[in-house]
Amino acid sequence: MRAVVMHAPGDVRVDQVADPAIELPTDAVFRVTAACVCGSDLWPYRGHNEITEPKQMGHEYIGVVEEIGDEVTTLKVGDAVVGSFMASDNTCEICAAGFQSRCAHVVGMGGIGTQAEYARVPWADGTLVRIPGTPTHAQQMSLLAASDVLGTGWFAADAAQAGPGKTVAVVGDGAVGLLGILAARRFGADRIIAMSRHADRQALARGYGATDIVTERGEEGVERITEMTGGYGAHSTIEAVGTQESMLQAIGATRRGGHVGFVGVSHDVTLDGSMLFGATVHLLGGPAPVRRYLPELVDLIMSGEIDAGGVFDLSLPLDEAAEAYRAMDERRATKVHLAV
Repeated sequence: MRAVVMHAPGDVRVDQVADPAIELPTDAVFRVTAACVCGSDLWPYRGHNEITEPKQMGHEYIGVVEEIGDEVTTLKVGDAVVGSFMASDNTCEICAAGFQSRCAHVVGMGGIGTQAEYARVPWADGTLVRIPGTPTHAQQMSLLAASDVLGTGWFAADAAQAGPGKTVAVVGDGAVGLLGILAARRFGADRIIAMSRHADRQALARGYGATDIVTERGEEGVERITEMTGGYGAHSTIEAVGTQESMLQAIGATRRGGHVGFVGVSHDVTLDGSMLFGATVHLLGGPAPVRRYLPELVDLIMSGEIDAGGVFDLSLPLDEAAEAYRAMDERRATKVHLAV
């Protein structure tokens, strides 16, 4: 089958690889009907994550079940499905507490690769959610987003306790930050401040519910948020980048006693204990437990209540994956859909 393989930083190819097969009785194999490139895929592409050997890429997906293991009971061949970027049994104590991305038996789909024609899913019963009916193309794009960036934005807004009466600040205008805005609006936030310097993303942010745009970054951004909130700072802040600057900006923009939901994949982030002690904010984040939210998100998408597909501003065939990575790396695209 064809699959996207990263051989070295900046070196993405579409190679012929072996078809996936059932390895454990809890596995399923599915035909990928849509995949995409994630902002986190750019970390190894830019050389921030070491690549020691060619690696199949991708962890976001929708598809159709082709084969199931002997112990899979909730799915059948032919089911249209969407799943989390982290495979989980959805039965252990961590899963039961709502943190499926940290399941005691978790398997990262990024280690398997879903930018391909077919893929294997461990813990199929606990990971995959069946898609009812026949989704339109727009719904397919939203469902694809639900596999990671929508579910991650949802978790960020939830972790930040966005809701009625709250002012929410969003640090990061990539797909996760934009869909965190959508989630915060859905949760009923009164005011949503998007921190963005890009006109196209600012327009999408407003379409998703942002009420204000702040172009300043770092300390200037913190000062601007503080000024806009009467000297207090935001009640809830979403951090969707993963750098030292973005994390400090998120904490600094949050009022005392406020909540920060941090979901940017952290790279070289260190927090001074004295600063954190003085900040007096709640911090909750990490790999989003997308599986917790998937049933609700599928219902909202299929009922037409939310449309998350707007973050996909470029669609390319799988064979042009190298251009998809270049477009996102060069910020010519927010998020690229790969048609399989």
